[in-house]
Amino acid sequence: MNRYVFDSFALLAYAENEPGSATVSAILKEAIAGKSEIFLSVINWGEMYYIAYREGGQNVAETYRLNFEKIPIQVVNPDQEITMLAAIIKAKNKVSYADAFAAALAKLKNAALVTGDPEFKQLENDINILWI
Repeated sequence: MNRYVFDSFALLAYAENEPGSATVSAILKEAIAGKSEIFLSVINWGEMYYIAYREGGQNVAETYRLNFEKIPIQVVNPDQEITMLAAIIKAKNKVSYADAFAAALAKLKNAALVTGDPEFKQLENDINILWI
């Protein structure tokens, strides 16, 4: 079974029909068919929500939230293990703290990180990245 971790970039690309949305859509169809698992750190979920809220207002953010709740994405609350790995990734690389959680989750779940965020380029040797 394929395993994926989404970051906020992937979620927003899909929600806003931006470049990469077709790839995200194909992964979502895989998950609906039971052929893959999708994980999302609650930190990245919050990042998606605040960006949608900031750029489109509360109604847009709530629409995205409600739509994503219908999709088989496992939202993961970071425990001490994920948080420590994210802290190490952040300490060693120039990535945002939220991105460090996506990378940590991908590493711990042995999953491909789905993103188009160039900030992850520096982590290509440490985690599997599916570029959209």
